[in-house]
Amino acid sequence: MHALIVIGHHDPESLTHALAQRIADGLASAGHTAEIADLAREGFDPRFGLADHAVHRRLAPPPADVLAEQARIERADALVLVYPVYWWSLPALLKGWVERVFSNGWAFDYQVNGPTIKKLQGLTVHLVGVAGADAGTFERHGYGEAMRVQIEHGIFDYCGAQVLSSNVLTDSEGQDPKGHLRTAWQLGQQLFEPARNQTA
Repeated sequence: MHALIVIGHHDPESLTHALAQRIADGLASAGHTAEIADLAREGFDPRFGLADHAVHRRLAPPPADVLAEQARIERADALVLVYPVYWWSLPALLKGWVERVFSNGWAFDYQVNGPTIKKLQGLTVHLVGVAGADAGTFERHGYGEAMRVQIEHGIFDYCGAQVLSSNVLTDSEGQDPKGHLRTAWQLGQQLFEPARNQTA
């Protein structure tokens, strides 16, 4: 099996990058393969511009960079997003990737006078957020529910994809990262196990 791991962080020395690599290592240890999409290093432009608006309105085909990202997803058996939590949500780099790549006609089919068709049925997704705040802060402010609504339901369910696991690794700046790195390796090792269908 093959996973596409998308990194939404600009710093190659970040914990986010290290976690993505550990997920890939865990996948390899279980006999699977992974491709890492380092959006910042690759220079992906997250700005939703006029060309993307034309795609949404069915006036033009997707630009080449969007087609390349869609092809990456199509080659994968699972999509893994690894990202820092900025302002209680996805960072702009990753949010822009979603906005441009999960386009009308590819991820969903929207017509003004017809039903919206979910076109990513069968795509499985794993979310790994890296947060500076501690778990208590997230619980008090209801971030788990906010993440479920904004990301799991608002993005992936809208397109028909299934989020099989959603992890927020908290207190990333205040504790030894070894525990989080171990969690990431275990996620990779178990990613394609049939029982891996619960939200953490």
